[in-house]
Amino acid sequence: MAAILWGMESAPSVTSKALAILAAFTAQQPSLTLSEIGRRAGLPLTTAHRLVGELTDWGALERDDAGRYRIGLRLWEVASLAPRSLGLRERAMPFLEDLYEVTHENVQLAVRDGFEAVYVERISGRHAVSVVSRVGGRLPLHATGVGQVLLAYAPAEFQDQVLATTLKAFTKFTIVDPKRLRQVLAEVRRTGIAVCDRMVDPGTLSVAAPVFGPAEGEDAVAARVSTGAAVVAALSVVVPSEDADRVGLAPAVRAAARGISRALGAAP
Repeated sequence: MAAILWGMESAPSVTSKALAILAAFTAQQPSLTLSEIGRRAGLPLTTAHRLVGELTDWGALERDDAGRYRIGLRLWEVASLAPRSLGLRERAMPFLEDLYEVTHENVQLAVRDGFEAVYVERISGRHAVSVVSRVGGRLPLHATGVGQVLLAYAPAEFQDQVLATTLKAFTKFTIVDPKRLRQVLAEVRRTGIAVCDRMVDPGTLSVAAPVFGPAEGEDAVAARVSTGAAVVAALSVVVPSEDADRVGLAPAVRAAARGISRALGAAP
C-alpha cells in the first residue's frame, strides 16, 4: 500500500508517510494499533509513533481507551467540504428524502472518481434491504446501478479504459464481458435508466438515473451532453431483488434525479 503512494523513483516525503498512515484504515479495519498502522503503512515504528501522534493532536486520528486508533472527526469535517459533494448533497437531500418516503428502501447518491463510484449520501430505513455500500465507500463502475449510469455518460475514451481492465465479478450475475457491457451502457443512455439485478449482492436490485449539472472544467465527472449540461452524479434506489417492481421504480427514480438536476441549475 505504501509503495503505491510513494512510487519507486524517490524517497517518501513526510506528506507521503502521513497519507500512507491514513490509507492504512479501511472499512474492514477501521480500528488499528500503532504497530498495525506502522506495518500497513510500511513505516518504522518510531516514525509511525511520531506521525500518528501529530495526526492525533490535529484531530485526523482518535485514540480510544484500548489504545487503538480510528479516523478522527476533524478529517471528516475537512472531507465534507469537498465541492463535488457539498453543494450536491445539500441540493439533493429533499429529493432523496421524497424518494425514500415513496420506497422506504435504500436511496443513494454517488459521483465518479477514477474507475469507481463514490457514495456521497445514503438514506436507509430500519427495514430496508441490507446493502454493501456506505457513505464514503467505493464500488467499481461496471457492477452497480449508479456506476453504470456514470460510466454510460462518461467520455468514450474513458469507457475504453475501463473496459480494457479486468472487470471484477461479485456474483454470477455481474457483467464482466466488455462487449455485453457496451450494449448495457448504450441501453442506459437510450433510456436514462440503469437496472442492476444481483450484480454486487445476490439479494438486491438497483434502479439508477443520471443527475445533470453545469459542466465544470475538462473533466466534469462525465461527458458534456447535447443540452450543455453534464452528468455530475447518479441517483439510485436499492430494493430486494425478489419481486422487485423495476418498471414501477423507474419513474420515481427518474423524477427525483430530474428534481436534483433542476436544483443544480441544469437545463430542462
